[in-house]
Order: sequence, then C-alpha cells, then structure tokens
Amino acid sequence: MRGEPSCPKCGGRVRAPGLFSDAWQCDVHGTVHPLQPVIPPSVEALEVVVHRTKVPVWMPWPLPVGWLFTGVASAGDDRGGGRATAVACTGPGPLGGMGELILVAEELGVGLGARYAGIDGPDPGPYMNVEKPPQAKVLAAGRPTPLWHVAKTPDDRAVFAGEALGMWLWAVVWPEQSGMLMYDELVLADLREAGAEVELVPCGALSPRLLEV
Repeated sequence: MRGEPSCPKCGGRVRAPGLFSDAWQCDVHGTVHPLQPVIPPSVEALEVVVHRTKVPVWMPWPLPVGWLFTGVASAGDDRGGGRATAVACTGPGPLGGMGELILVAEELGVGLGARYAGIDGPDPGPYMNVEKPPQAKVLAAGRPTPLWHVAKTPDDRAVFAGEALGMWLWAVVWPEQSGMLMYDELVLADLREAGAEVELVPCGALSPRLLEV
C-alpha cells in the first residue's frame, strides 16, 4: 500500500529536494507540497496525520448514523509539516445506497481539493458565486461556516467549498444526490483538538476515492 509521494494536483511523480532545489518538484506544476502515500484507515493513521499537520483535520463528529472513517491523506513533508489533509467517510446515503464524503482542508494553492473535486485548480474561488447566499452551512470547530456550490465538476459528485480557520474547506460527496447530506448542517470537528476522542472513531475499509483521482 505504501508508495512514493506524488503531486497533489495531478498525481504525477515528484522529485525530492536536492542539490538544485530545496522544494519538492513536479514536472507539470513546479514546486508542490507532496501528497504522501495513502495508508489503510486506522486510529494510528489518523494520529500520524493529526500530529504532523499545520492545517485542520476535519471530520463530521459525531459521524452520521452508520457512517465510518474510511481513510486519510495529507500533503506536505516532515520539514514543513502537513499543508493539506483529506479525510474520507462512508455510510448510508440520504436517498439510499452508499454515500462517500471527502473533507479537505488546505492552504491556498496546494490543489488537493480541486483534484478530488475534478476541476482545474488549485483553488475553488473561480468556480464559486459568493455574491449569492451559500448553498450549505456547517459548524466547523464551533463556528458557523458557509459553503458554496462549486461549479463545473463531474456529474457523479457534488462539491462545496468555503473558508474555515483561515484555510480552504472542501466537501466532495459521491454520488451527486448524496450532496443532500450537506444541507443538514453537519458538525465538523478539527481532530487536532479531539484528544483521546480520536480513539473512538469507527474505522471501515479504505475508500477507493482517496486513491482513484
């Protein structure tokens, strides 16, 4: 399961810092924060990401009934810390069938959220009409947080984005109709603040959504 770091924007190979550059490099996107290999979901995997990241690690908490934590990914290296996180959860969709949700927190320009959203990135701003009222709201770390629908995404998913704790917050939901989940004012916890409660997170099988982009 463990592989090599990759570009968060395209999944391509990246070159580690060396003699001629002190940053990770993608042939297409230049300097990037490398996406670390995805590992199977476990409390230990979550704790590794939580302890090294500089951005929130968002998860619906409590999880909706029947939902499980199904994977985590992060972009960044040991020297600079995590600059983006992606948490996957899977469970019963509001209209039947199975739904999948990936929540991404990232610094400006990282591009991981846009990759899961299926749009040209790196940031959602050009695809959001913030002149209109937000289409969804969540409670993120205790703060009411508006999310706007992200346009021009593939038909198989619903994508929302906004800003929380000074970072981009993306919510990508499959299938598209499971986007109704976002209208229920989900409560999101930053797992960096969860402490021992992280050990209570129910784990399922690894979501292929984290790997297939």
